[in-house]
Amino acid sequence: MGGTRVLVAGASIAGPALAHWLRRHGAEVTVVERAPALRPGGQAVDARGVTREVIRRMGLDGAVRAARTETAGAHTVAADGTVLETHRANDHGGDGYIAEIEILRGDLSQVLYEDTRDDVEYVFGDRIAALTQDADGVDVTFAGGDRRRFELVIGADGLHSALRALVFGPHERFVRHLGLVLAFYSVPNDFGLDRWLLEYQDRATGRSALLRPIANATRAMAMFSFPATEFAVDHRDVEAQRRLLRDGVADLGWETPRLLAHLDDAPDFYLDQVAQVVMDRWSSARVALLGDAACSASPMSGQGTGIALVGAYLLAGELAAAGWDPAVGFARCEERMRPFVDANQEIGRMHVESLRAPDPDAGPPPEPDMAALTALVERAINGVELPDYAGVAS
Repeated sequence: MGGTRVLVAGASIAGPALAHWLRRHGAEVTVVERAPALRPGGQAVDARGVTREVIRRMGLDGAVRAARTETAGAHTVAADGTVLETHRANDHGGDGYIAEIEILRGDLSQVLYEDTRDDVEYVFGDRIAALTQDADGVDVTFAGGDRRRFELVIGADGLHSALRALVFGPHERFVRHLGLVLAFYSVPNDFGLDRWLLEYQDRATGRSALLRPIANATRAMAMFSFPATEFAVDHRDVEAQRRLLRDGVADLGWETPRLLAHLDDAPDFYLDQVAQVVMDRWSSARVALLGDAACSASPMSGQGTGIALVGAYLLAGELAAAGWDPAVGFARCEERMRPFVDANQEIGRMHVESLRAPDPDAGPPPEPDMAALTALVERAINGVELPDYAGVAS
């Protein structure tokens, strides 16, 4: 007799990571991804604190480190290129502004896929069109016409989760726009970039431009952020997104014109709102959400990957420990994850607030409570327990 049948929606990071642990606990796993293949490139993501321990327990520390960007550190610069401040990758034990383990989202996704592809069924170019739950399982209809039954369904399909909208309600109910837009894409490394990230911030307008090294030394990653009170661009309308970026960073200065010259040719352009997902519950009967779909802390938290990998470990472990009872497993996972998520969402909001253009009529900001801030950062990096599920019966 086979194990518990679990359908996972999304093959970026949270989905394949969950598949790894579900298989280790004896489940039969199918991952469905609406894209025709894994998506390359993307933003550089970090593994800090407790997340590194999850990667070690997965047995993937070597593979992840081999694919990291090996960024040495970061320079914040003035418009003329003068270095204003320097941060190194080994600052704060490797958990600082630049993490010791920094890897492109697409490269981490590839590592996780290669780790699971032989034991997990991957279905690309399809998606969940409808589902019906009963006491024993979930009947799923796929957009391609297939119909199948699973004991559990997990949505790991990101900020714009289609499964969340299908089961829990419209995006507007849960997605909180933080007033910032983020865009990034790869460019030829014609900037002399050598393992050091460069960041230019225009404090007067709350905009920034960033250029970071990647594993392929002939290329680099450009990233822009700029304020936007509203965000009404469809996340699949690439031409509208390009126009929004050009309008948003017009006259920004520094290397912006040279970076924008490569915009139309970029094979991996991405733009979206900086947003968080806030939900009272991350599960409904036999369906649950994971990672950004459930509790996005926004890219400005620097911990989206941590929430995904830690959440995958805990969700699979708690389900197995509960004998695959979703009511118990989902609740126990959420209880463990909530304080960790809350701390990271607070970090994300604080980071966005720190980038806002100053109000000329406002007085000087109050001095930060450094003790409270240090405690918050520690909770956001290490503030979750990782039980040992190795002895859990499959």
